[in-house]
Amino acid sequence: MALLEVKNITKSFGKTEVLKGIDFSLEQGKVLSIIGSSGSGKTTLLRCLNFLESPDTGTISINGKTIYNAEQHKKIKDDELRSMRLHFGLVFQSFNLFPQYNVIENITLAPKLRLEEEKLSAAQKKARIDEINENAWALLKKIDLTEKAKSYPCELSGGQQQRVAIARALALSPDILCFDEPTSALDPELTGEVLRVIRELKDSNCTMIVVTHEMEFAKNISDEVIFMANGVIEEQGTPEDVFDNPKSPLTQSFLSKSLESF
Repeated sequence: MALLEVKNITKSFGKTEVLKGIDFSLEQGKVLSIIGSSGSGKTTLLRCLNFLESPDTGTISINGKTIYNAEQHKKIKDDELRSMRLHFGLVFQSFNLFPQYNVIENITLAPKLRLEEEKLSAAQKKARIDEINENAWALLKKIDLTEKAKSYPCELSGGQQQRVAIARALALSPDILCFDEPTSALDPELTGEVLRVIRELKDSNCTMIVVTHEMEFAKNISDEVIFMANGVIEEQGTPEDVFDNPKSPLTQSFLSKSLESF
């Protein structure tokens, strides 16, 4: 059974159809890269998966359980929306760290806020806070930034900020970690450190969806690749299928331009 199943997702803004019926599935521990030109619908799809936008039609299922059905979710309650979002972690291209909090506070903020919603005794709450702090330090070690725990975002490089953003997304233990162009706001020399962290996450069996313009990275890290064009999945397959033997003329044209820098 697939970890994630997406069926017939559509999304329009006014009269503009951005997504025109998206279907795909993703297995546990696999990496899916989504590529395509600007305006093809990549980021809107990611925002729909994270419920920052509500799909107009379609269903989203996790482990065989439908967590979103457009026919039944015309009006979503806040607590239901929070529960749905917990299945996905999202790393934005512009980091979006809270400038007033230091690194360790950025990572622990969401889990501690979530803790406030639970009815726990003082002892239970203290134990959970200790667990949250311990997990945050473990994540900092994973991204190799323990020495920056008390630093503020303005004191970090772009690459360091993005690594903190990754740790923050992982702090809630999502089923699927999503990246929206994770290196697009970085200078070329900082891109490598972020891509290295994503590679290490793949090695630890983390399930990921990566919207990216880094074709070589997508080719090397992905188990599956989707090429989007004009709001549809134009082509889908293994990296070898899509990059080495593209069948669609649109895919061929896109890759011929994108891979010139290889």
